[in-house]
Amino acid sequence: MDENTVSYSPRYLAPYDDESISHYLGRWMRQPTVSISNPLSLSQKIGLGTTLWRWQRFYFNPPPTDEELEKIGTLMELEVERLQLMFPPEGETINSEPIRLCAACYAQIPYHRMQWQFQSTAGCEHHRFRLLSRCRSCGEQFPIPSQWGKGKCKQCGMLFKSMVKWQKGY
Repeated sequence: MDENTVSYSPRYLAPYDDESISHYLGRWMRQPTVSISNPLSLSQKIGLGTTLWRWQRFYFNPPPTDEELEKIGTLMELEVERLQLMFPPEGETINSEPIRLCAACYAQIPYHRMQWQFQSTAGCEHHRFRLLSRCRSCGEQFPIPSQWGKGKCKQCGMLFKSMVKWQKGY
């Protein structure tokens, strides 16, 4: 092995650019090498109380502390600085509900972008589409991103990526 090559354990999962902490927690816990599937259980096991449960629901008041980020970073093998990118920047207000998505972005790379929950975000800057907050087939609101393992509506099964044809421009 090259001495410049970084070796990661089977628990390591590389985050996507601008991935929300909620989506990342879900992806990380669905790995076969992780034996805990409930954020509350995981949070309590590592001494964070209800922290991960709050984060997956976009409740960031109080904001994450360095100590919390260090604990979860140690477990997930992520630097604190990398974890901080999964949270809103200081001063950015979050809409914890409804959960929003750009189906066009999701069709390209299936993950929830943190910026979709920013109060200041009117739509997808890349595709110039309004964000969706409900299934276009049955009207069900989207679940929290940590539960997006299958990338489809929990009610009717419509794939998120297929909803792009109903997105309107802005």
